[in-house]
Amino acid sequence: MRLGVLDVGSNTVHLLVVDAHRGAHPTPMHSEKSVLRLAEQITRAGDLSRSGEEELIHAVDAARTSAVRLGCEDVLAFATSAVREAKNSAKVLARVAAETGVDLRVLSGVDEARLTFLAVRRWFGWSAGQLLVLDIGGGSLEVAMGRDEEPVLAESLPLGAGRITRTRFHRDPPTRSEVVATSAWLEDQLGPLAGKIARAGRPDRVVATSKTFRSLARLTGSAPSAAGPRVRRTLTDTALRQLISFVSRMPAADLAELEGVSPSRSHQLVAGALVAQAAMRALSVGELEICPWALREGVILRRLDLANGTDDTGAALAGVSANGEDR
Repeated sequence: MRLGVLDVGSNTVHLLVVDAHRGAHPTPMHSEKSVLRLAEQITRAGDLSRSGEEELIHAVDAARTSAVRLGCEDVLAFATSAVREAKNSAKVLARVAAETGVDLRVLSGVDEARLTFLAVRRWFGWSAGQLLVLDIGGGSLEVAMGRDEEPVLAESLPLGAGRITRTRFHRDPPTRSEVVATSAWLEDQLGPLAGKIARAGRPDRVVATSKTFRSLARLTGSAPSAAGPRVRRTLTDTALRQLISFVSRMPAADLAELEGVSPSRSHQLVAGALVAQAAMRALSVGELEICPWALREGVILRRLDLANGTDDTGAALAGVSANGEDR
């Protein structure tokens, strides 16, 4: 079965096409993305701007055209925090459906955490024991923990790299006082989560996903993406602290020149590093292992598992077929 997963995030609209069937490793066949930065197109009134709507519709329609061309049997389309938090999200989603034929569903933060956890569990397997999984997005930080495929704890906090950049930093690069104050504020925000994690038990393995963590790991010496997904990559608290002292003094334009940093996300790198550091400190984690699978792979795996569409999350992601017809 050829599946398309369309991920409308705070920064990008990303189409991933895979060949997959239940019980098999999904094989990536195609990937394309459009940089929209929807979270930065939210008006003071809390609505997604008109220009943001138009760009989103264009990007979704282009992705749907690619999915048809590539022979996708299903397109599982979902949106995360930027669309989820827009006050006019219902109107925007209705326009997307009417003008593109794609039924874009909004995932809750908790479902993001659950589906990401599923992907990490499948990647590392049962031998990983109790997993603690962290994922930094543009708008939110997802955390999940458990021994099974369904986590016993799944949390989403409004501590994404893009959100922190917009709300806490006023200069590029941020001032020293902004960095220090933000770091302290983040640790305070994560205090209640640390208590929940402690009550859930000690993790056997702590894992991080997302572009932010991959970039931080690369900048601290982990293997480049060209080495393949199965190379072990880690991020340590010591290396991260040293990295922050370096990158926090660099403007976004210079950060974009560093290997492993996307130009579209370079302005968020310092904030993402501070969120990662605060999470590691709050949760008493000295080292994270980077997982190449994340939310999109979790959506694919859930779709393959739920062939009858009996699970609420699976049904919500059923979306439309590639030709735009309701299934």
